[in-house]
Amino acid sequence: MTQWIYEPDWAIRNFGDLVKSRLPSGAIFIRDDDGRVLTHVDYWSLSGRIAGALMDCGAKRGDRVAVQAEKSVECLALFLACARLGAVLVPLNTAYTDSELDYFLGDAEPAVIVCAPERQTGISGLASKHRCAVVLTLDGNSEGSLASEMRAPPAQFADAAPDWADLAAILYTSGTTGRSKGAMLTHANLASNALTLAEVWRFTHRDVLIHALPIYHTHGLFTAVNTILLSGGSMLFRKKFDAGEVISLLPQATAMMGVPTYYTRLLRHQGFTREVVKHMRLFISGSAPLLEETHRRFREKTGHAIIERYGMTETGRNTSNPYDGERIASTVGLPLPGISLRVTNPKSGARLVDGEAGMIEVKGPNVFTGYWRKPELTGTEFRADGYFITGDLGQIDDKGYVTIVGRARDLVITGGLNVYPKEVESELEALEGVSEAAVIGLPHKDFGEAVTAIVVPDAGASIDEAEVIAGLKLRLANYKLPKRVIVAGCLPRNAMGKVLKNRLRETHAGLYDGN
Repeated sequence: MTQWIYEPDWAIRNFGDLVKSRLPSGAIFIRDDDGRVLTHVDYWSLSGRIAGALMDCGAKRGDRVAVQAEKSVECLALFLACARLGAVLVPLNTAYTDSELDYFLGDAEPAVIVCAPERQTGISGLASKHRCAVVLTLDGNSEGSLASEMRAPPAQFADAAPDWADLAAILYTSGTTGRSKGAMLTHANLASNALTLAEVWRFTHRDVLIHALPIYHTHGLFTAVNTILLSGGSMLFRKKFDAGEVISLLPQATAMMGVPTYYTRLLRHQGFTREVVKHMRLFISGSAPLLEETHRRFREKTGHAIIERYGMTETGRNTSNPYDGERIASTVGLPLPGISLRVTNPKSGARLVDGEAGMIEVKGPNVFTGYWRKPELTGTEFRADGYFITGDLGQIDDKGYVTIVGRARDLVITGGLNVYPKEVESELEALEGVSEAAVIGLPHKDFGEAVTAIVVPDAGASIDEAEVIAGLKLRLANYKLPKRVIVAGCLPRNAMGKVLKNRLRETHAGLYDGN
């Protein structure tokens, strides 16, 4: 039986039932940037109308519904509609090209595709290729053929009553290396994580969350929305992040979830003051590492310590710095209730003692069931005792706080010695004039891999390679020192702010060819 932070009513069989059981009468759920206001009950009704439209188009329990559409209330409600229908939502990044979509649609084989009107022609061709009969459109203003289907006189939608173990969503990994894989998330996975987060972050019906995240990603789609949905709170729902607009909303809000870039942009804005955040209860950051410097500057300016947490597409959230207690910069906090986390030797799987760096493995009701149509791969990603091998390297200190030191694929092995990029990056970012840094390993005929640093200078600063390396010599062992320091204007990132180290490795692959 699934273990929750507390036991729900087991007559509730799925995520839709859980939402329905918690609907607060008359309470506002969402205010969008067009002035539209929906209560929780309105949102439930909207999801039923969408579910009915999908059903009328032939979608049924177990079918995949792929969505590549701009952020809107209707686009958001597609998840709850699919949950009530028993269908499986497949959200897709709005930046994907037709060539990229060809892979995703071929892999997921959706019964229905919902796309932006301007993408319909190209996507219809792909739909035909992959035997998908229905393509509906939806734009950022909630207009399109899906909206037209909803306007037909609706019968009362009868939920299909899926079970906790049924799939609710397939989320494709960000694909920073290799082909993206479809992580299969169940109704139980999503419900358990949302209930836990609402509890540990103290969300209630009094909370108002600023939502400026994309909704094709687990952070904006599930972490933010489901936590508010199940706690009875409300959202100020914005199509995109704009620092000035967010600052204007802060006096109306109690909480904000964002990626590190949001917080650095707020800090640069002259209108961001202690006064505008005095009503705020909580700032949460995730999806990419938050620099220790950003954490410090934010606290000095606002009096608020950002809560950093750690999660993955495959698991939802695993850890969080505490609501009460010390929020330690550069750590991702403590394992969430009901979630077991350990650090192991990447080769042997043996558990390591506190303080040693190794592979992070997690187990809990949040952990996905496997990769879509990849049973062999799924089998290699789980230990025999059920722990998921995350691919992230980290360590646990004597207080139980977890620190991420890098991805296993980003580990640099130079001269037979392991170098964890995060350690070198932290020392680089502590040097005067360095704004941020990324450390990668590049092929080297003598060392196998050479530690290589790409650094972005502070505005107006100049960086000298020899001085940077000299500055690190007092901080790091010689084998950890970069062989080269490359100055760049910025680091390549994906939509959620993660540095694309595979792109850096490709760009600089031949740097040591002459050595």
